[in-house]
Amino acid sequence: MDILSALGAGFLFALACNLDTVLAAVGQGAGGRPLGLREALAVSLATTLVTFLSLILGAAGAALLPPALAGRLGGLALAGLGLWYLLDALRGKGEAVPDGEGAGWLALSAALAVNNAGVGVAAGVTGLSPLLAAGCNFAVTLLSLLLGRTLGRRLARWSGLALPVSGALLVGLGLWQLL
Repeated sequence: MDILSALGAGFLFALACNLDTVLAAVGQGAGGRPLGLREALAVSLATTLVTFLSLILGAAGAALLPPALAGRLGGLALAGLGLWYLLDALRGKGEAVPDGEGAGWLALSAALAVNNAGVGVAAGVTGLSPLLAAGCNFAVTLLSLLLGRTLGRRLARWSGLALPVSGALLVGLGLWQLL
């Protein structure tokens, strides 16, 4: 995989994992819960650590399979997760924003990490570089949190789009890995 393709895949992965991050931060900001740089860094680090470990787990699983099959299975898994997100969106399911001050950000961090774990394993199987993808994830998570804080109440009405757009990005990433 050349560097531009690897960066593109890492960026798409990070975007798919973090659309809900922006909207969760919008919800937190609209609820008057402050997000400082320290909280944003803590959430980003915790989420990225779990994402990195899940990418490594996926890559380890891929080592047990023939390379062509591992890439195809990972691409199918990403596309399947994306379709699952799209189905959840059609059924009207969404993510609740945690309440509270510090505990709210801790709960948000845990929810985002769990959300990224399944996607990370699937992406790791495709051969996506764990270090590159985790680096992209950290940067996009941090920017997403700060953007969400800034946007606050203005975008709260668009929160229903996070799940379907994230699903579409995952389907796109899965297809990219299949081709």
